[in-house]
Amino acid sequence: MNINASRLQAHFEAMSLIGKIGETGTCRPAHSALEKQAFYLAASWMEEAGMTTKIDNFGNLIGTLEGTNPELPLLMMGSHLDSQPYGGRFDGVAGVLCAIEVVTTLTENNIKPTRTIEVISFADEEGWRFNKGLFGSKGILGMLEEGDLQRTDKDGISREKALIDFGCDITKFKEDEYKPGSIFCFLELHIEQGPVLDIANKPIGIVSGIAGPLWLTVKLKGMAGHAGSVPMAIRKDALVGAAEIIIALNEIATQIPCASTVGTVGTINVFPASRNIIPEEVSFTVDLRDIDLERRNRYEKQLLESIEAITQKHQLTYTISEDTNSEPRYCADWIKAIIRKQCEALNLDAPELMSGPFHDSLSMSFVCDYGMIFIRSKDGISHNPLEYSSYEDLALGTNVLLGTVQQILQK
Repeated sequence: MNINASRLQAHFEAMSLIGKIGETGTCRPAHSALEKQAFYLAASWMEEAGMTTKIDNFGNLIGTLEGTNPELPLLMMGSHLDSQPYGGRFDGVAGVLCAIEVVTTLTENNIKPTRTIEVISFADEEGWRFNKGLFGSKGILGMLEEGDLQRTDKDGISREKALIDFGCDITKFKEDEYKPGSIFCFLELHIEQGPVLDIANKPIGIVSGIAGPLWLTVKLKGMAGHAGSVPMAIRKDALVGAAEIIIALNEIATQIPCASTVGTVGTINVFPASRNIIPEEVSFTVDLRDIDLERRNRYEKQLLESIEAITQKHQLTYTISEDTNSEPRYCADWIKAIIRKQCEALNLDAPELMSGPFHDSLSMSFVCDYGMIFIRSKDGISHNPLEYSSYEDLALGTNVLLGTVQQILQK
């Protein structure tokens, strides 16, 4: 039994038209009309596969194929359909569409699962609109944090308002939380978003675990002044301080060659942002990740010490807020073994590798066992319109997912 590769490709191509930018780019913000349009399209395919569908109050799209014994904990699969503002066609989308294809294949072959299967597109995995990701997956687990609904996007729209405009009822969150023990396991197929599989010329990888992300927002305050008249020696230039901190982060993250540590400053805002005014205020984000939590904590301490020293040097004040802090989470050995067996059955030599990016699996790992399948990313490019995974590789990965689901349904 194999999936329908032509149908899967057609679904990817249809989804890529929603929020399309340029030739191959995608922009589908979380809790937006474009994401809802994507949900409606995916829901139509879920229903063709025999699933019932709903959008819950966290903004998740959920398709359900009822099992013959609905009392059993359910098997959940999925990922997300929101994208980066300048993203590609496969990130997140692969996990949703390939899971739908698996259920469609089961239904076409008259396979009635004993335990219920759910396919889910989680709301706001990416985290760029409100500067904090994994909202939908944390929501269904009762893991939202204080202030999550008050976060605002660049236009000043709060997440609360965005959810209400999306059609959600934030007073009914509790109704959509999953009871402890109700989820048997979670499976997520995803593009690698890195170069390991492409360099090794392997179409499929088995994920060992997800690095723990630490997200910080750093704000520096100095003193504005005329760029032409204030002597260099007495300036309190917030942007110079920020530049030195960014360099320090890079030096900290590269202390051990070939380690899994990565450090990134992805956004920076300068006030008053005039070419002839010394920058008075600068805010920037820090993204520090590692599969080794002890090392990441050590590097965080080094970064904080650097910030203290650099701000004193330039007579700046600073504040640091923590946006995300998660420990590394490892895939279940028994699920990895099943995935490996399915790869071998398809004559695939699938290496095991860690995930630097976080995924909804990170949230799910706190309530159930999880496993992930990686699909080769051409040149390791992601979060970019040039992101590409071949439909042949995606079909292979979906067949691996199909076999994995069949084995798990027997447990």
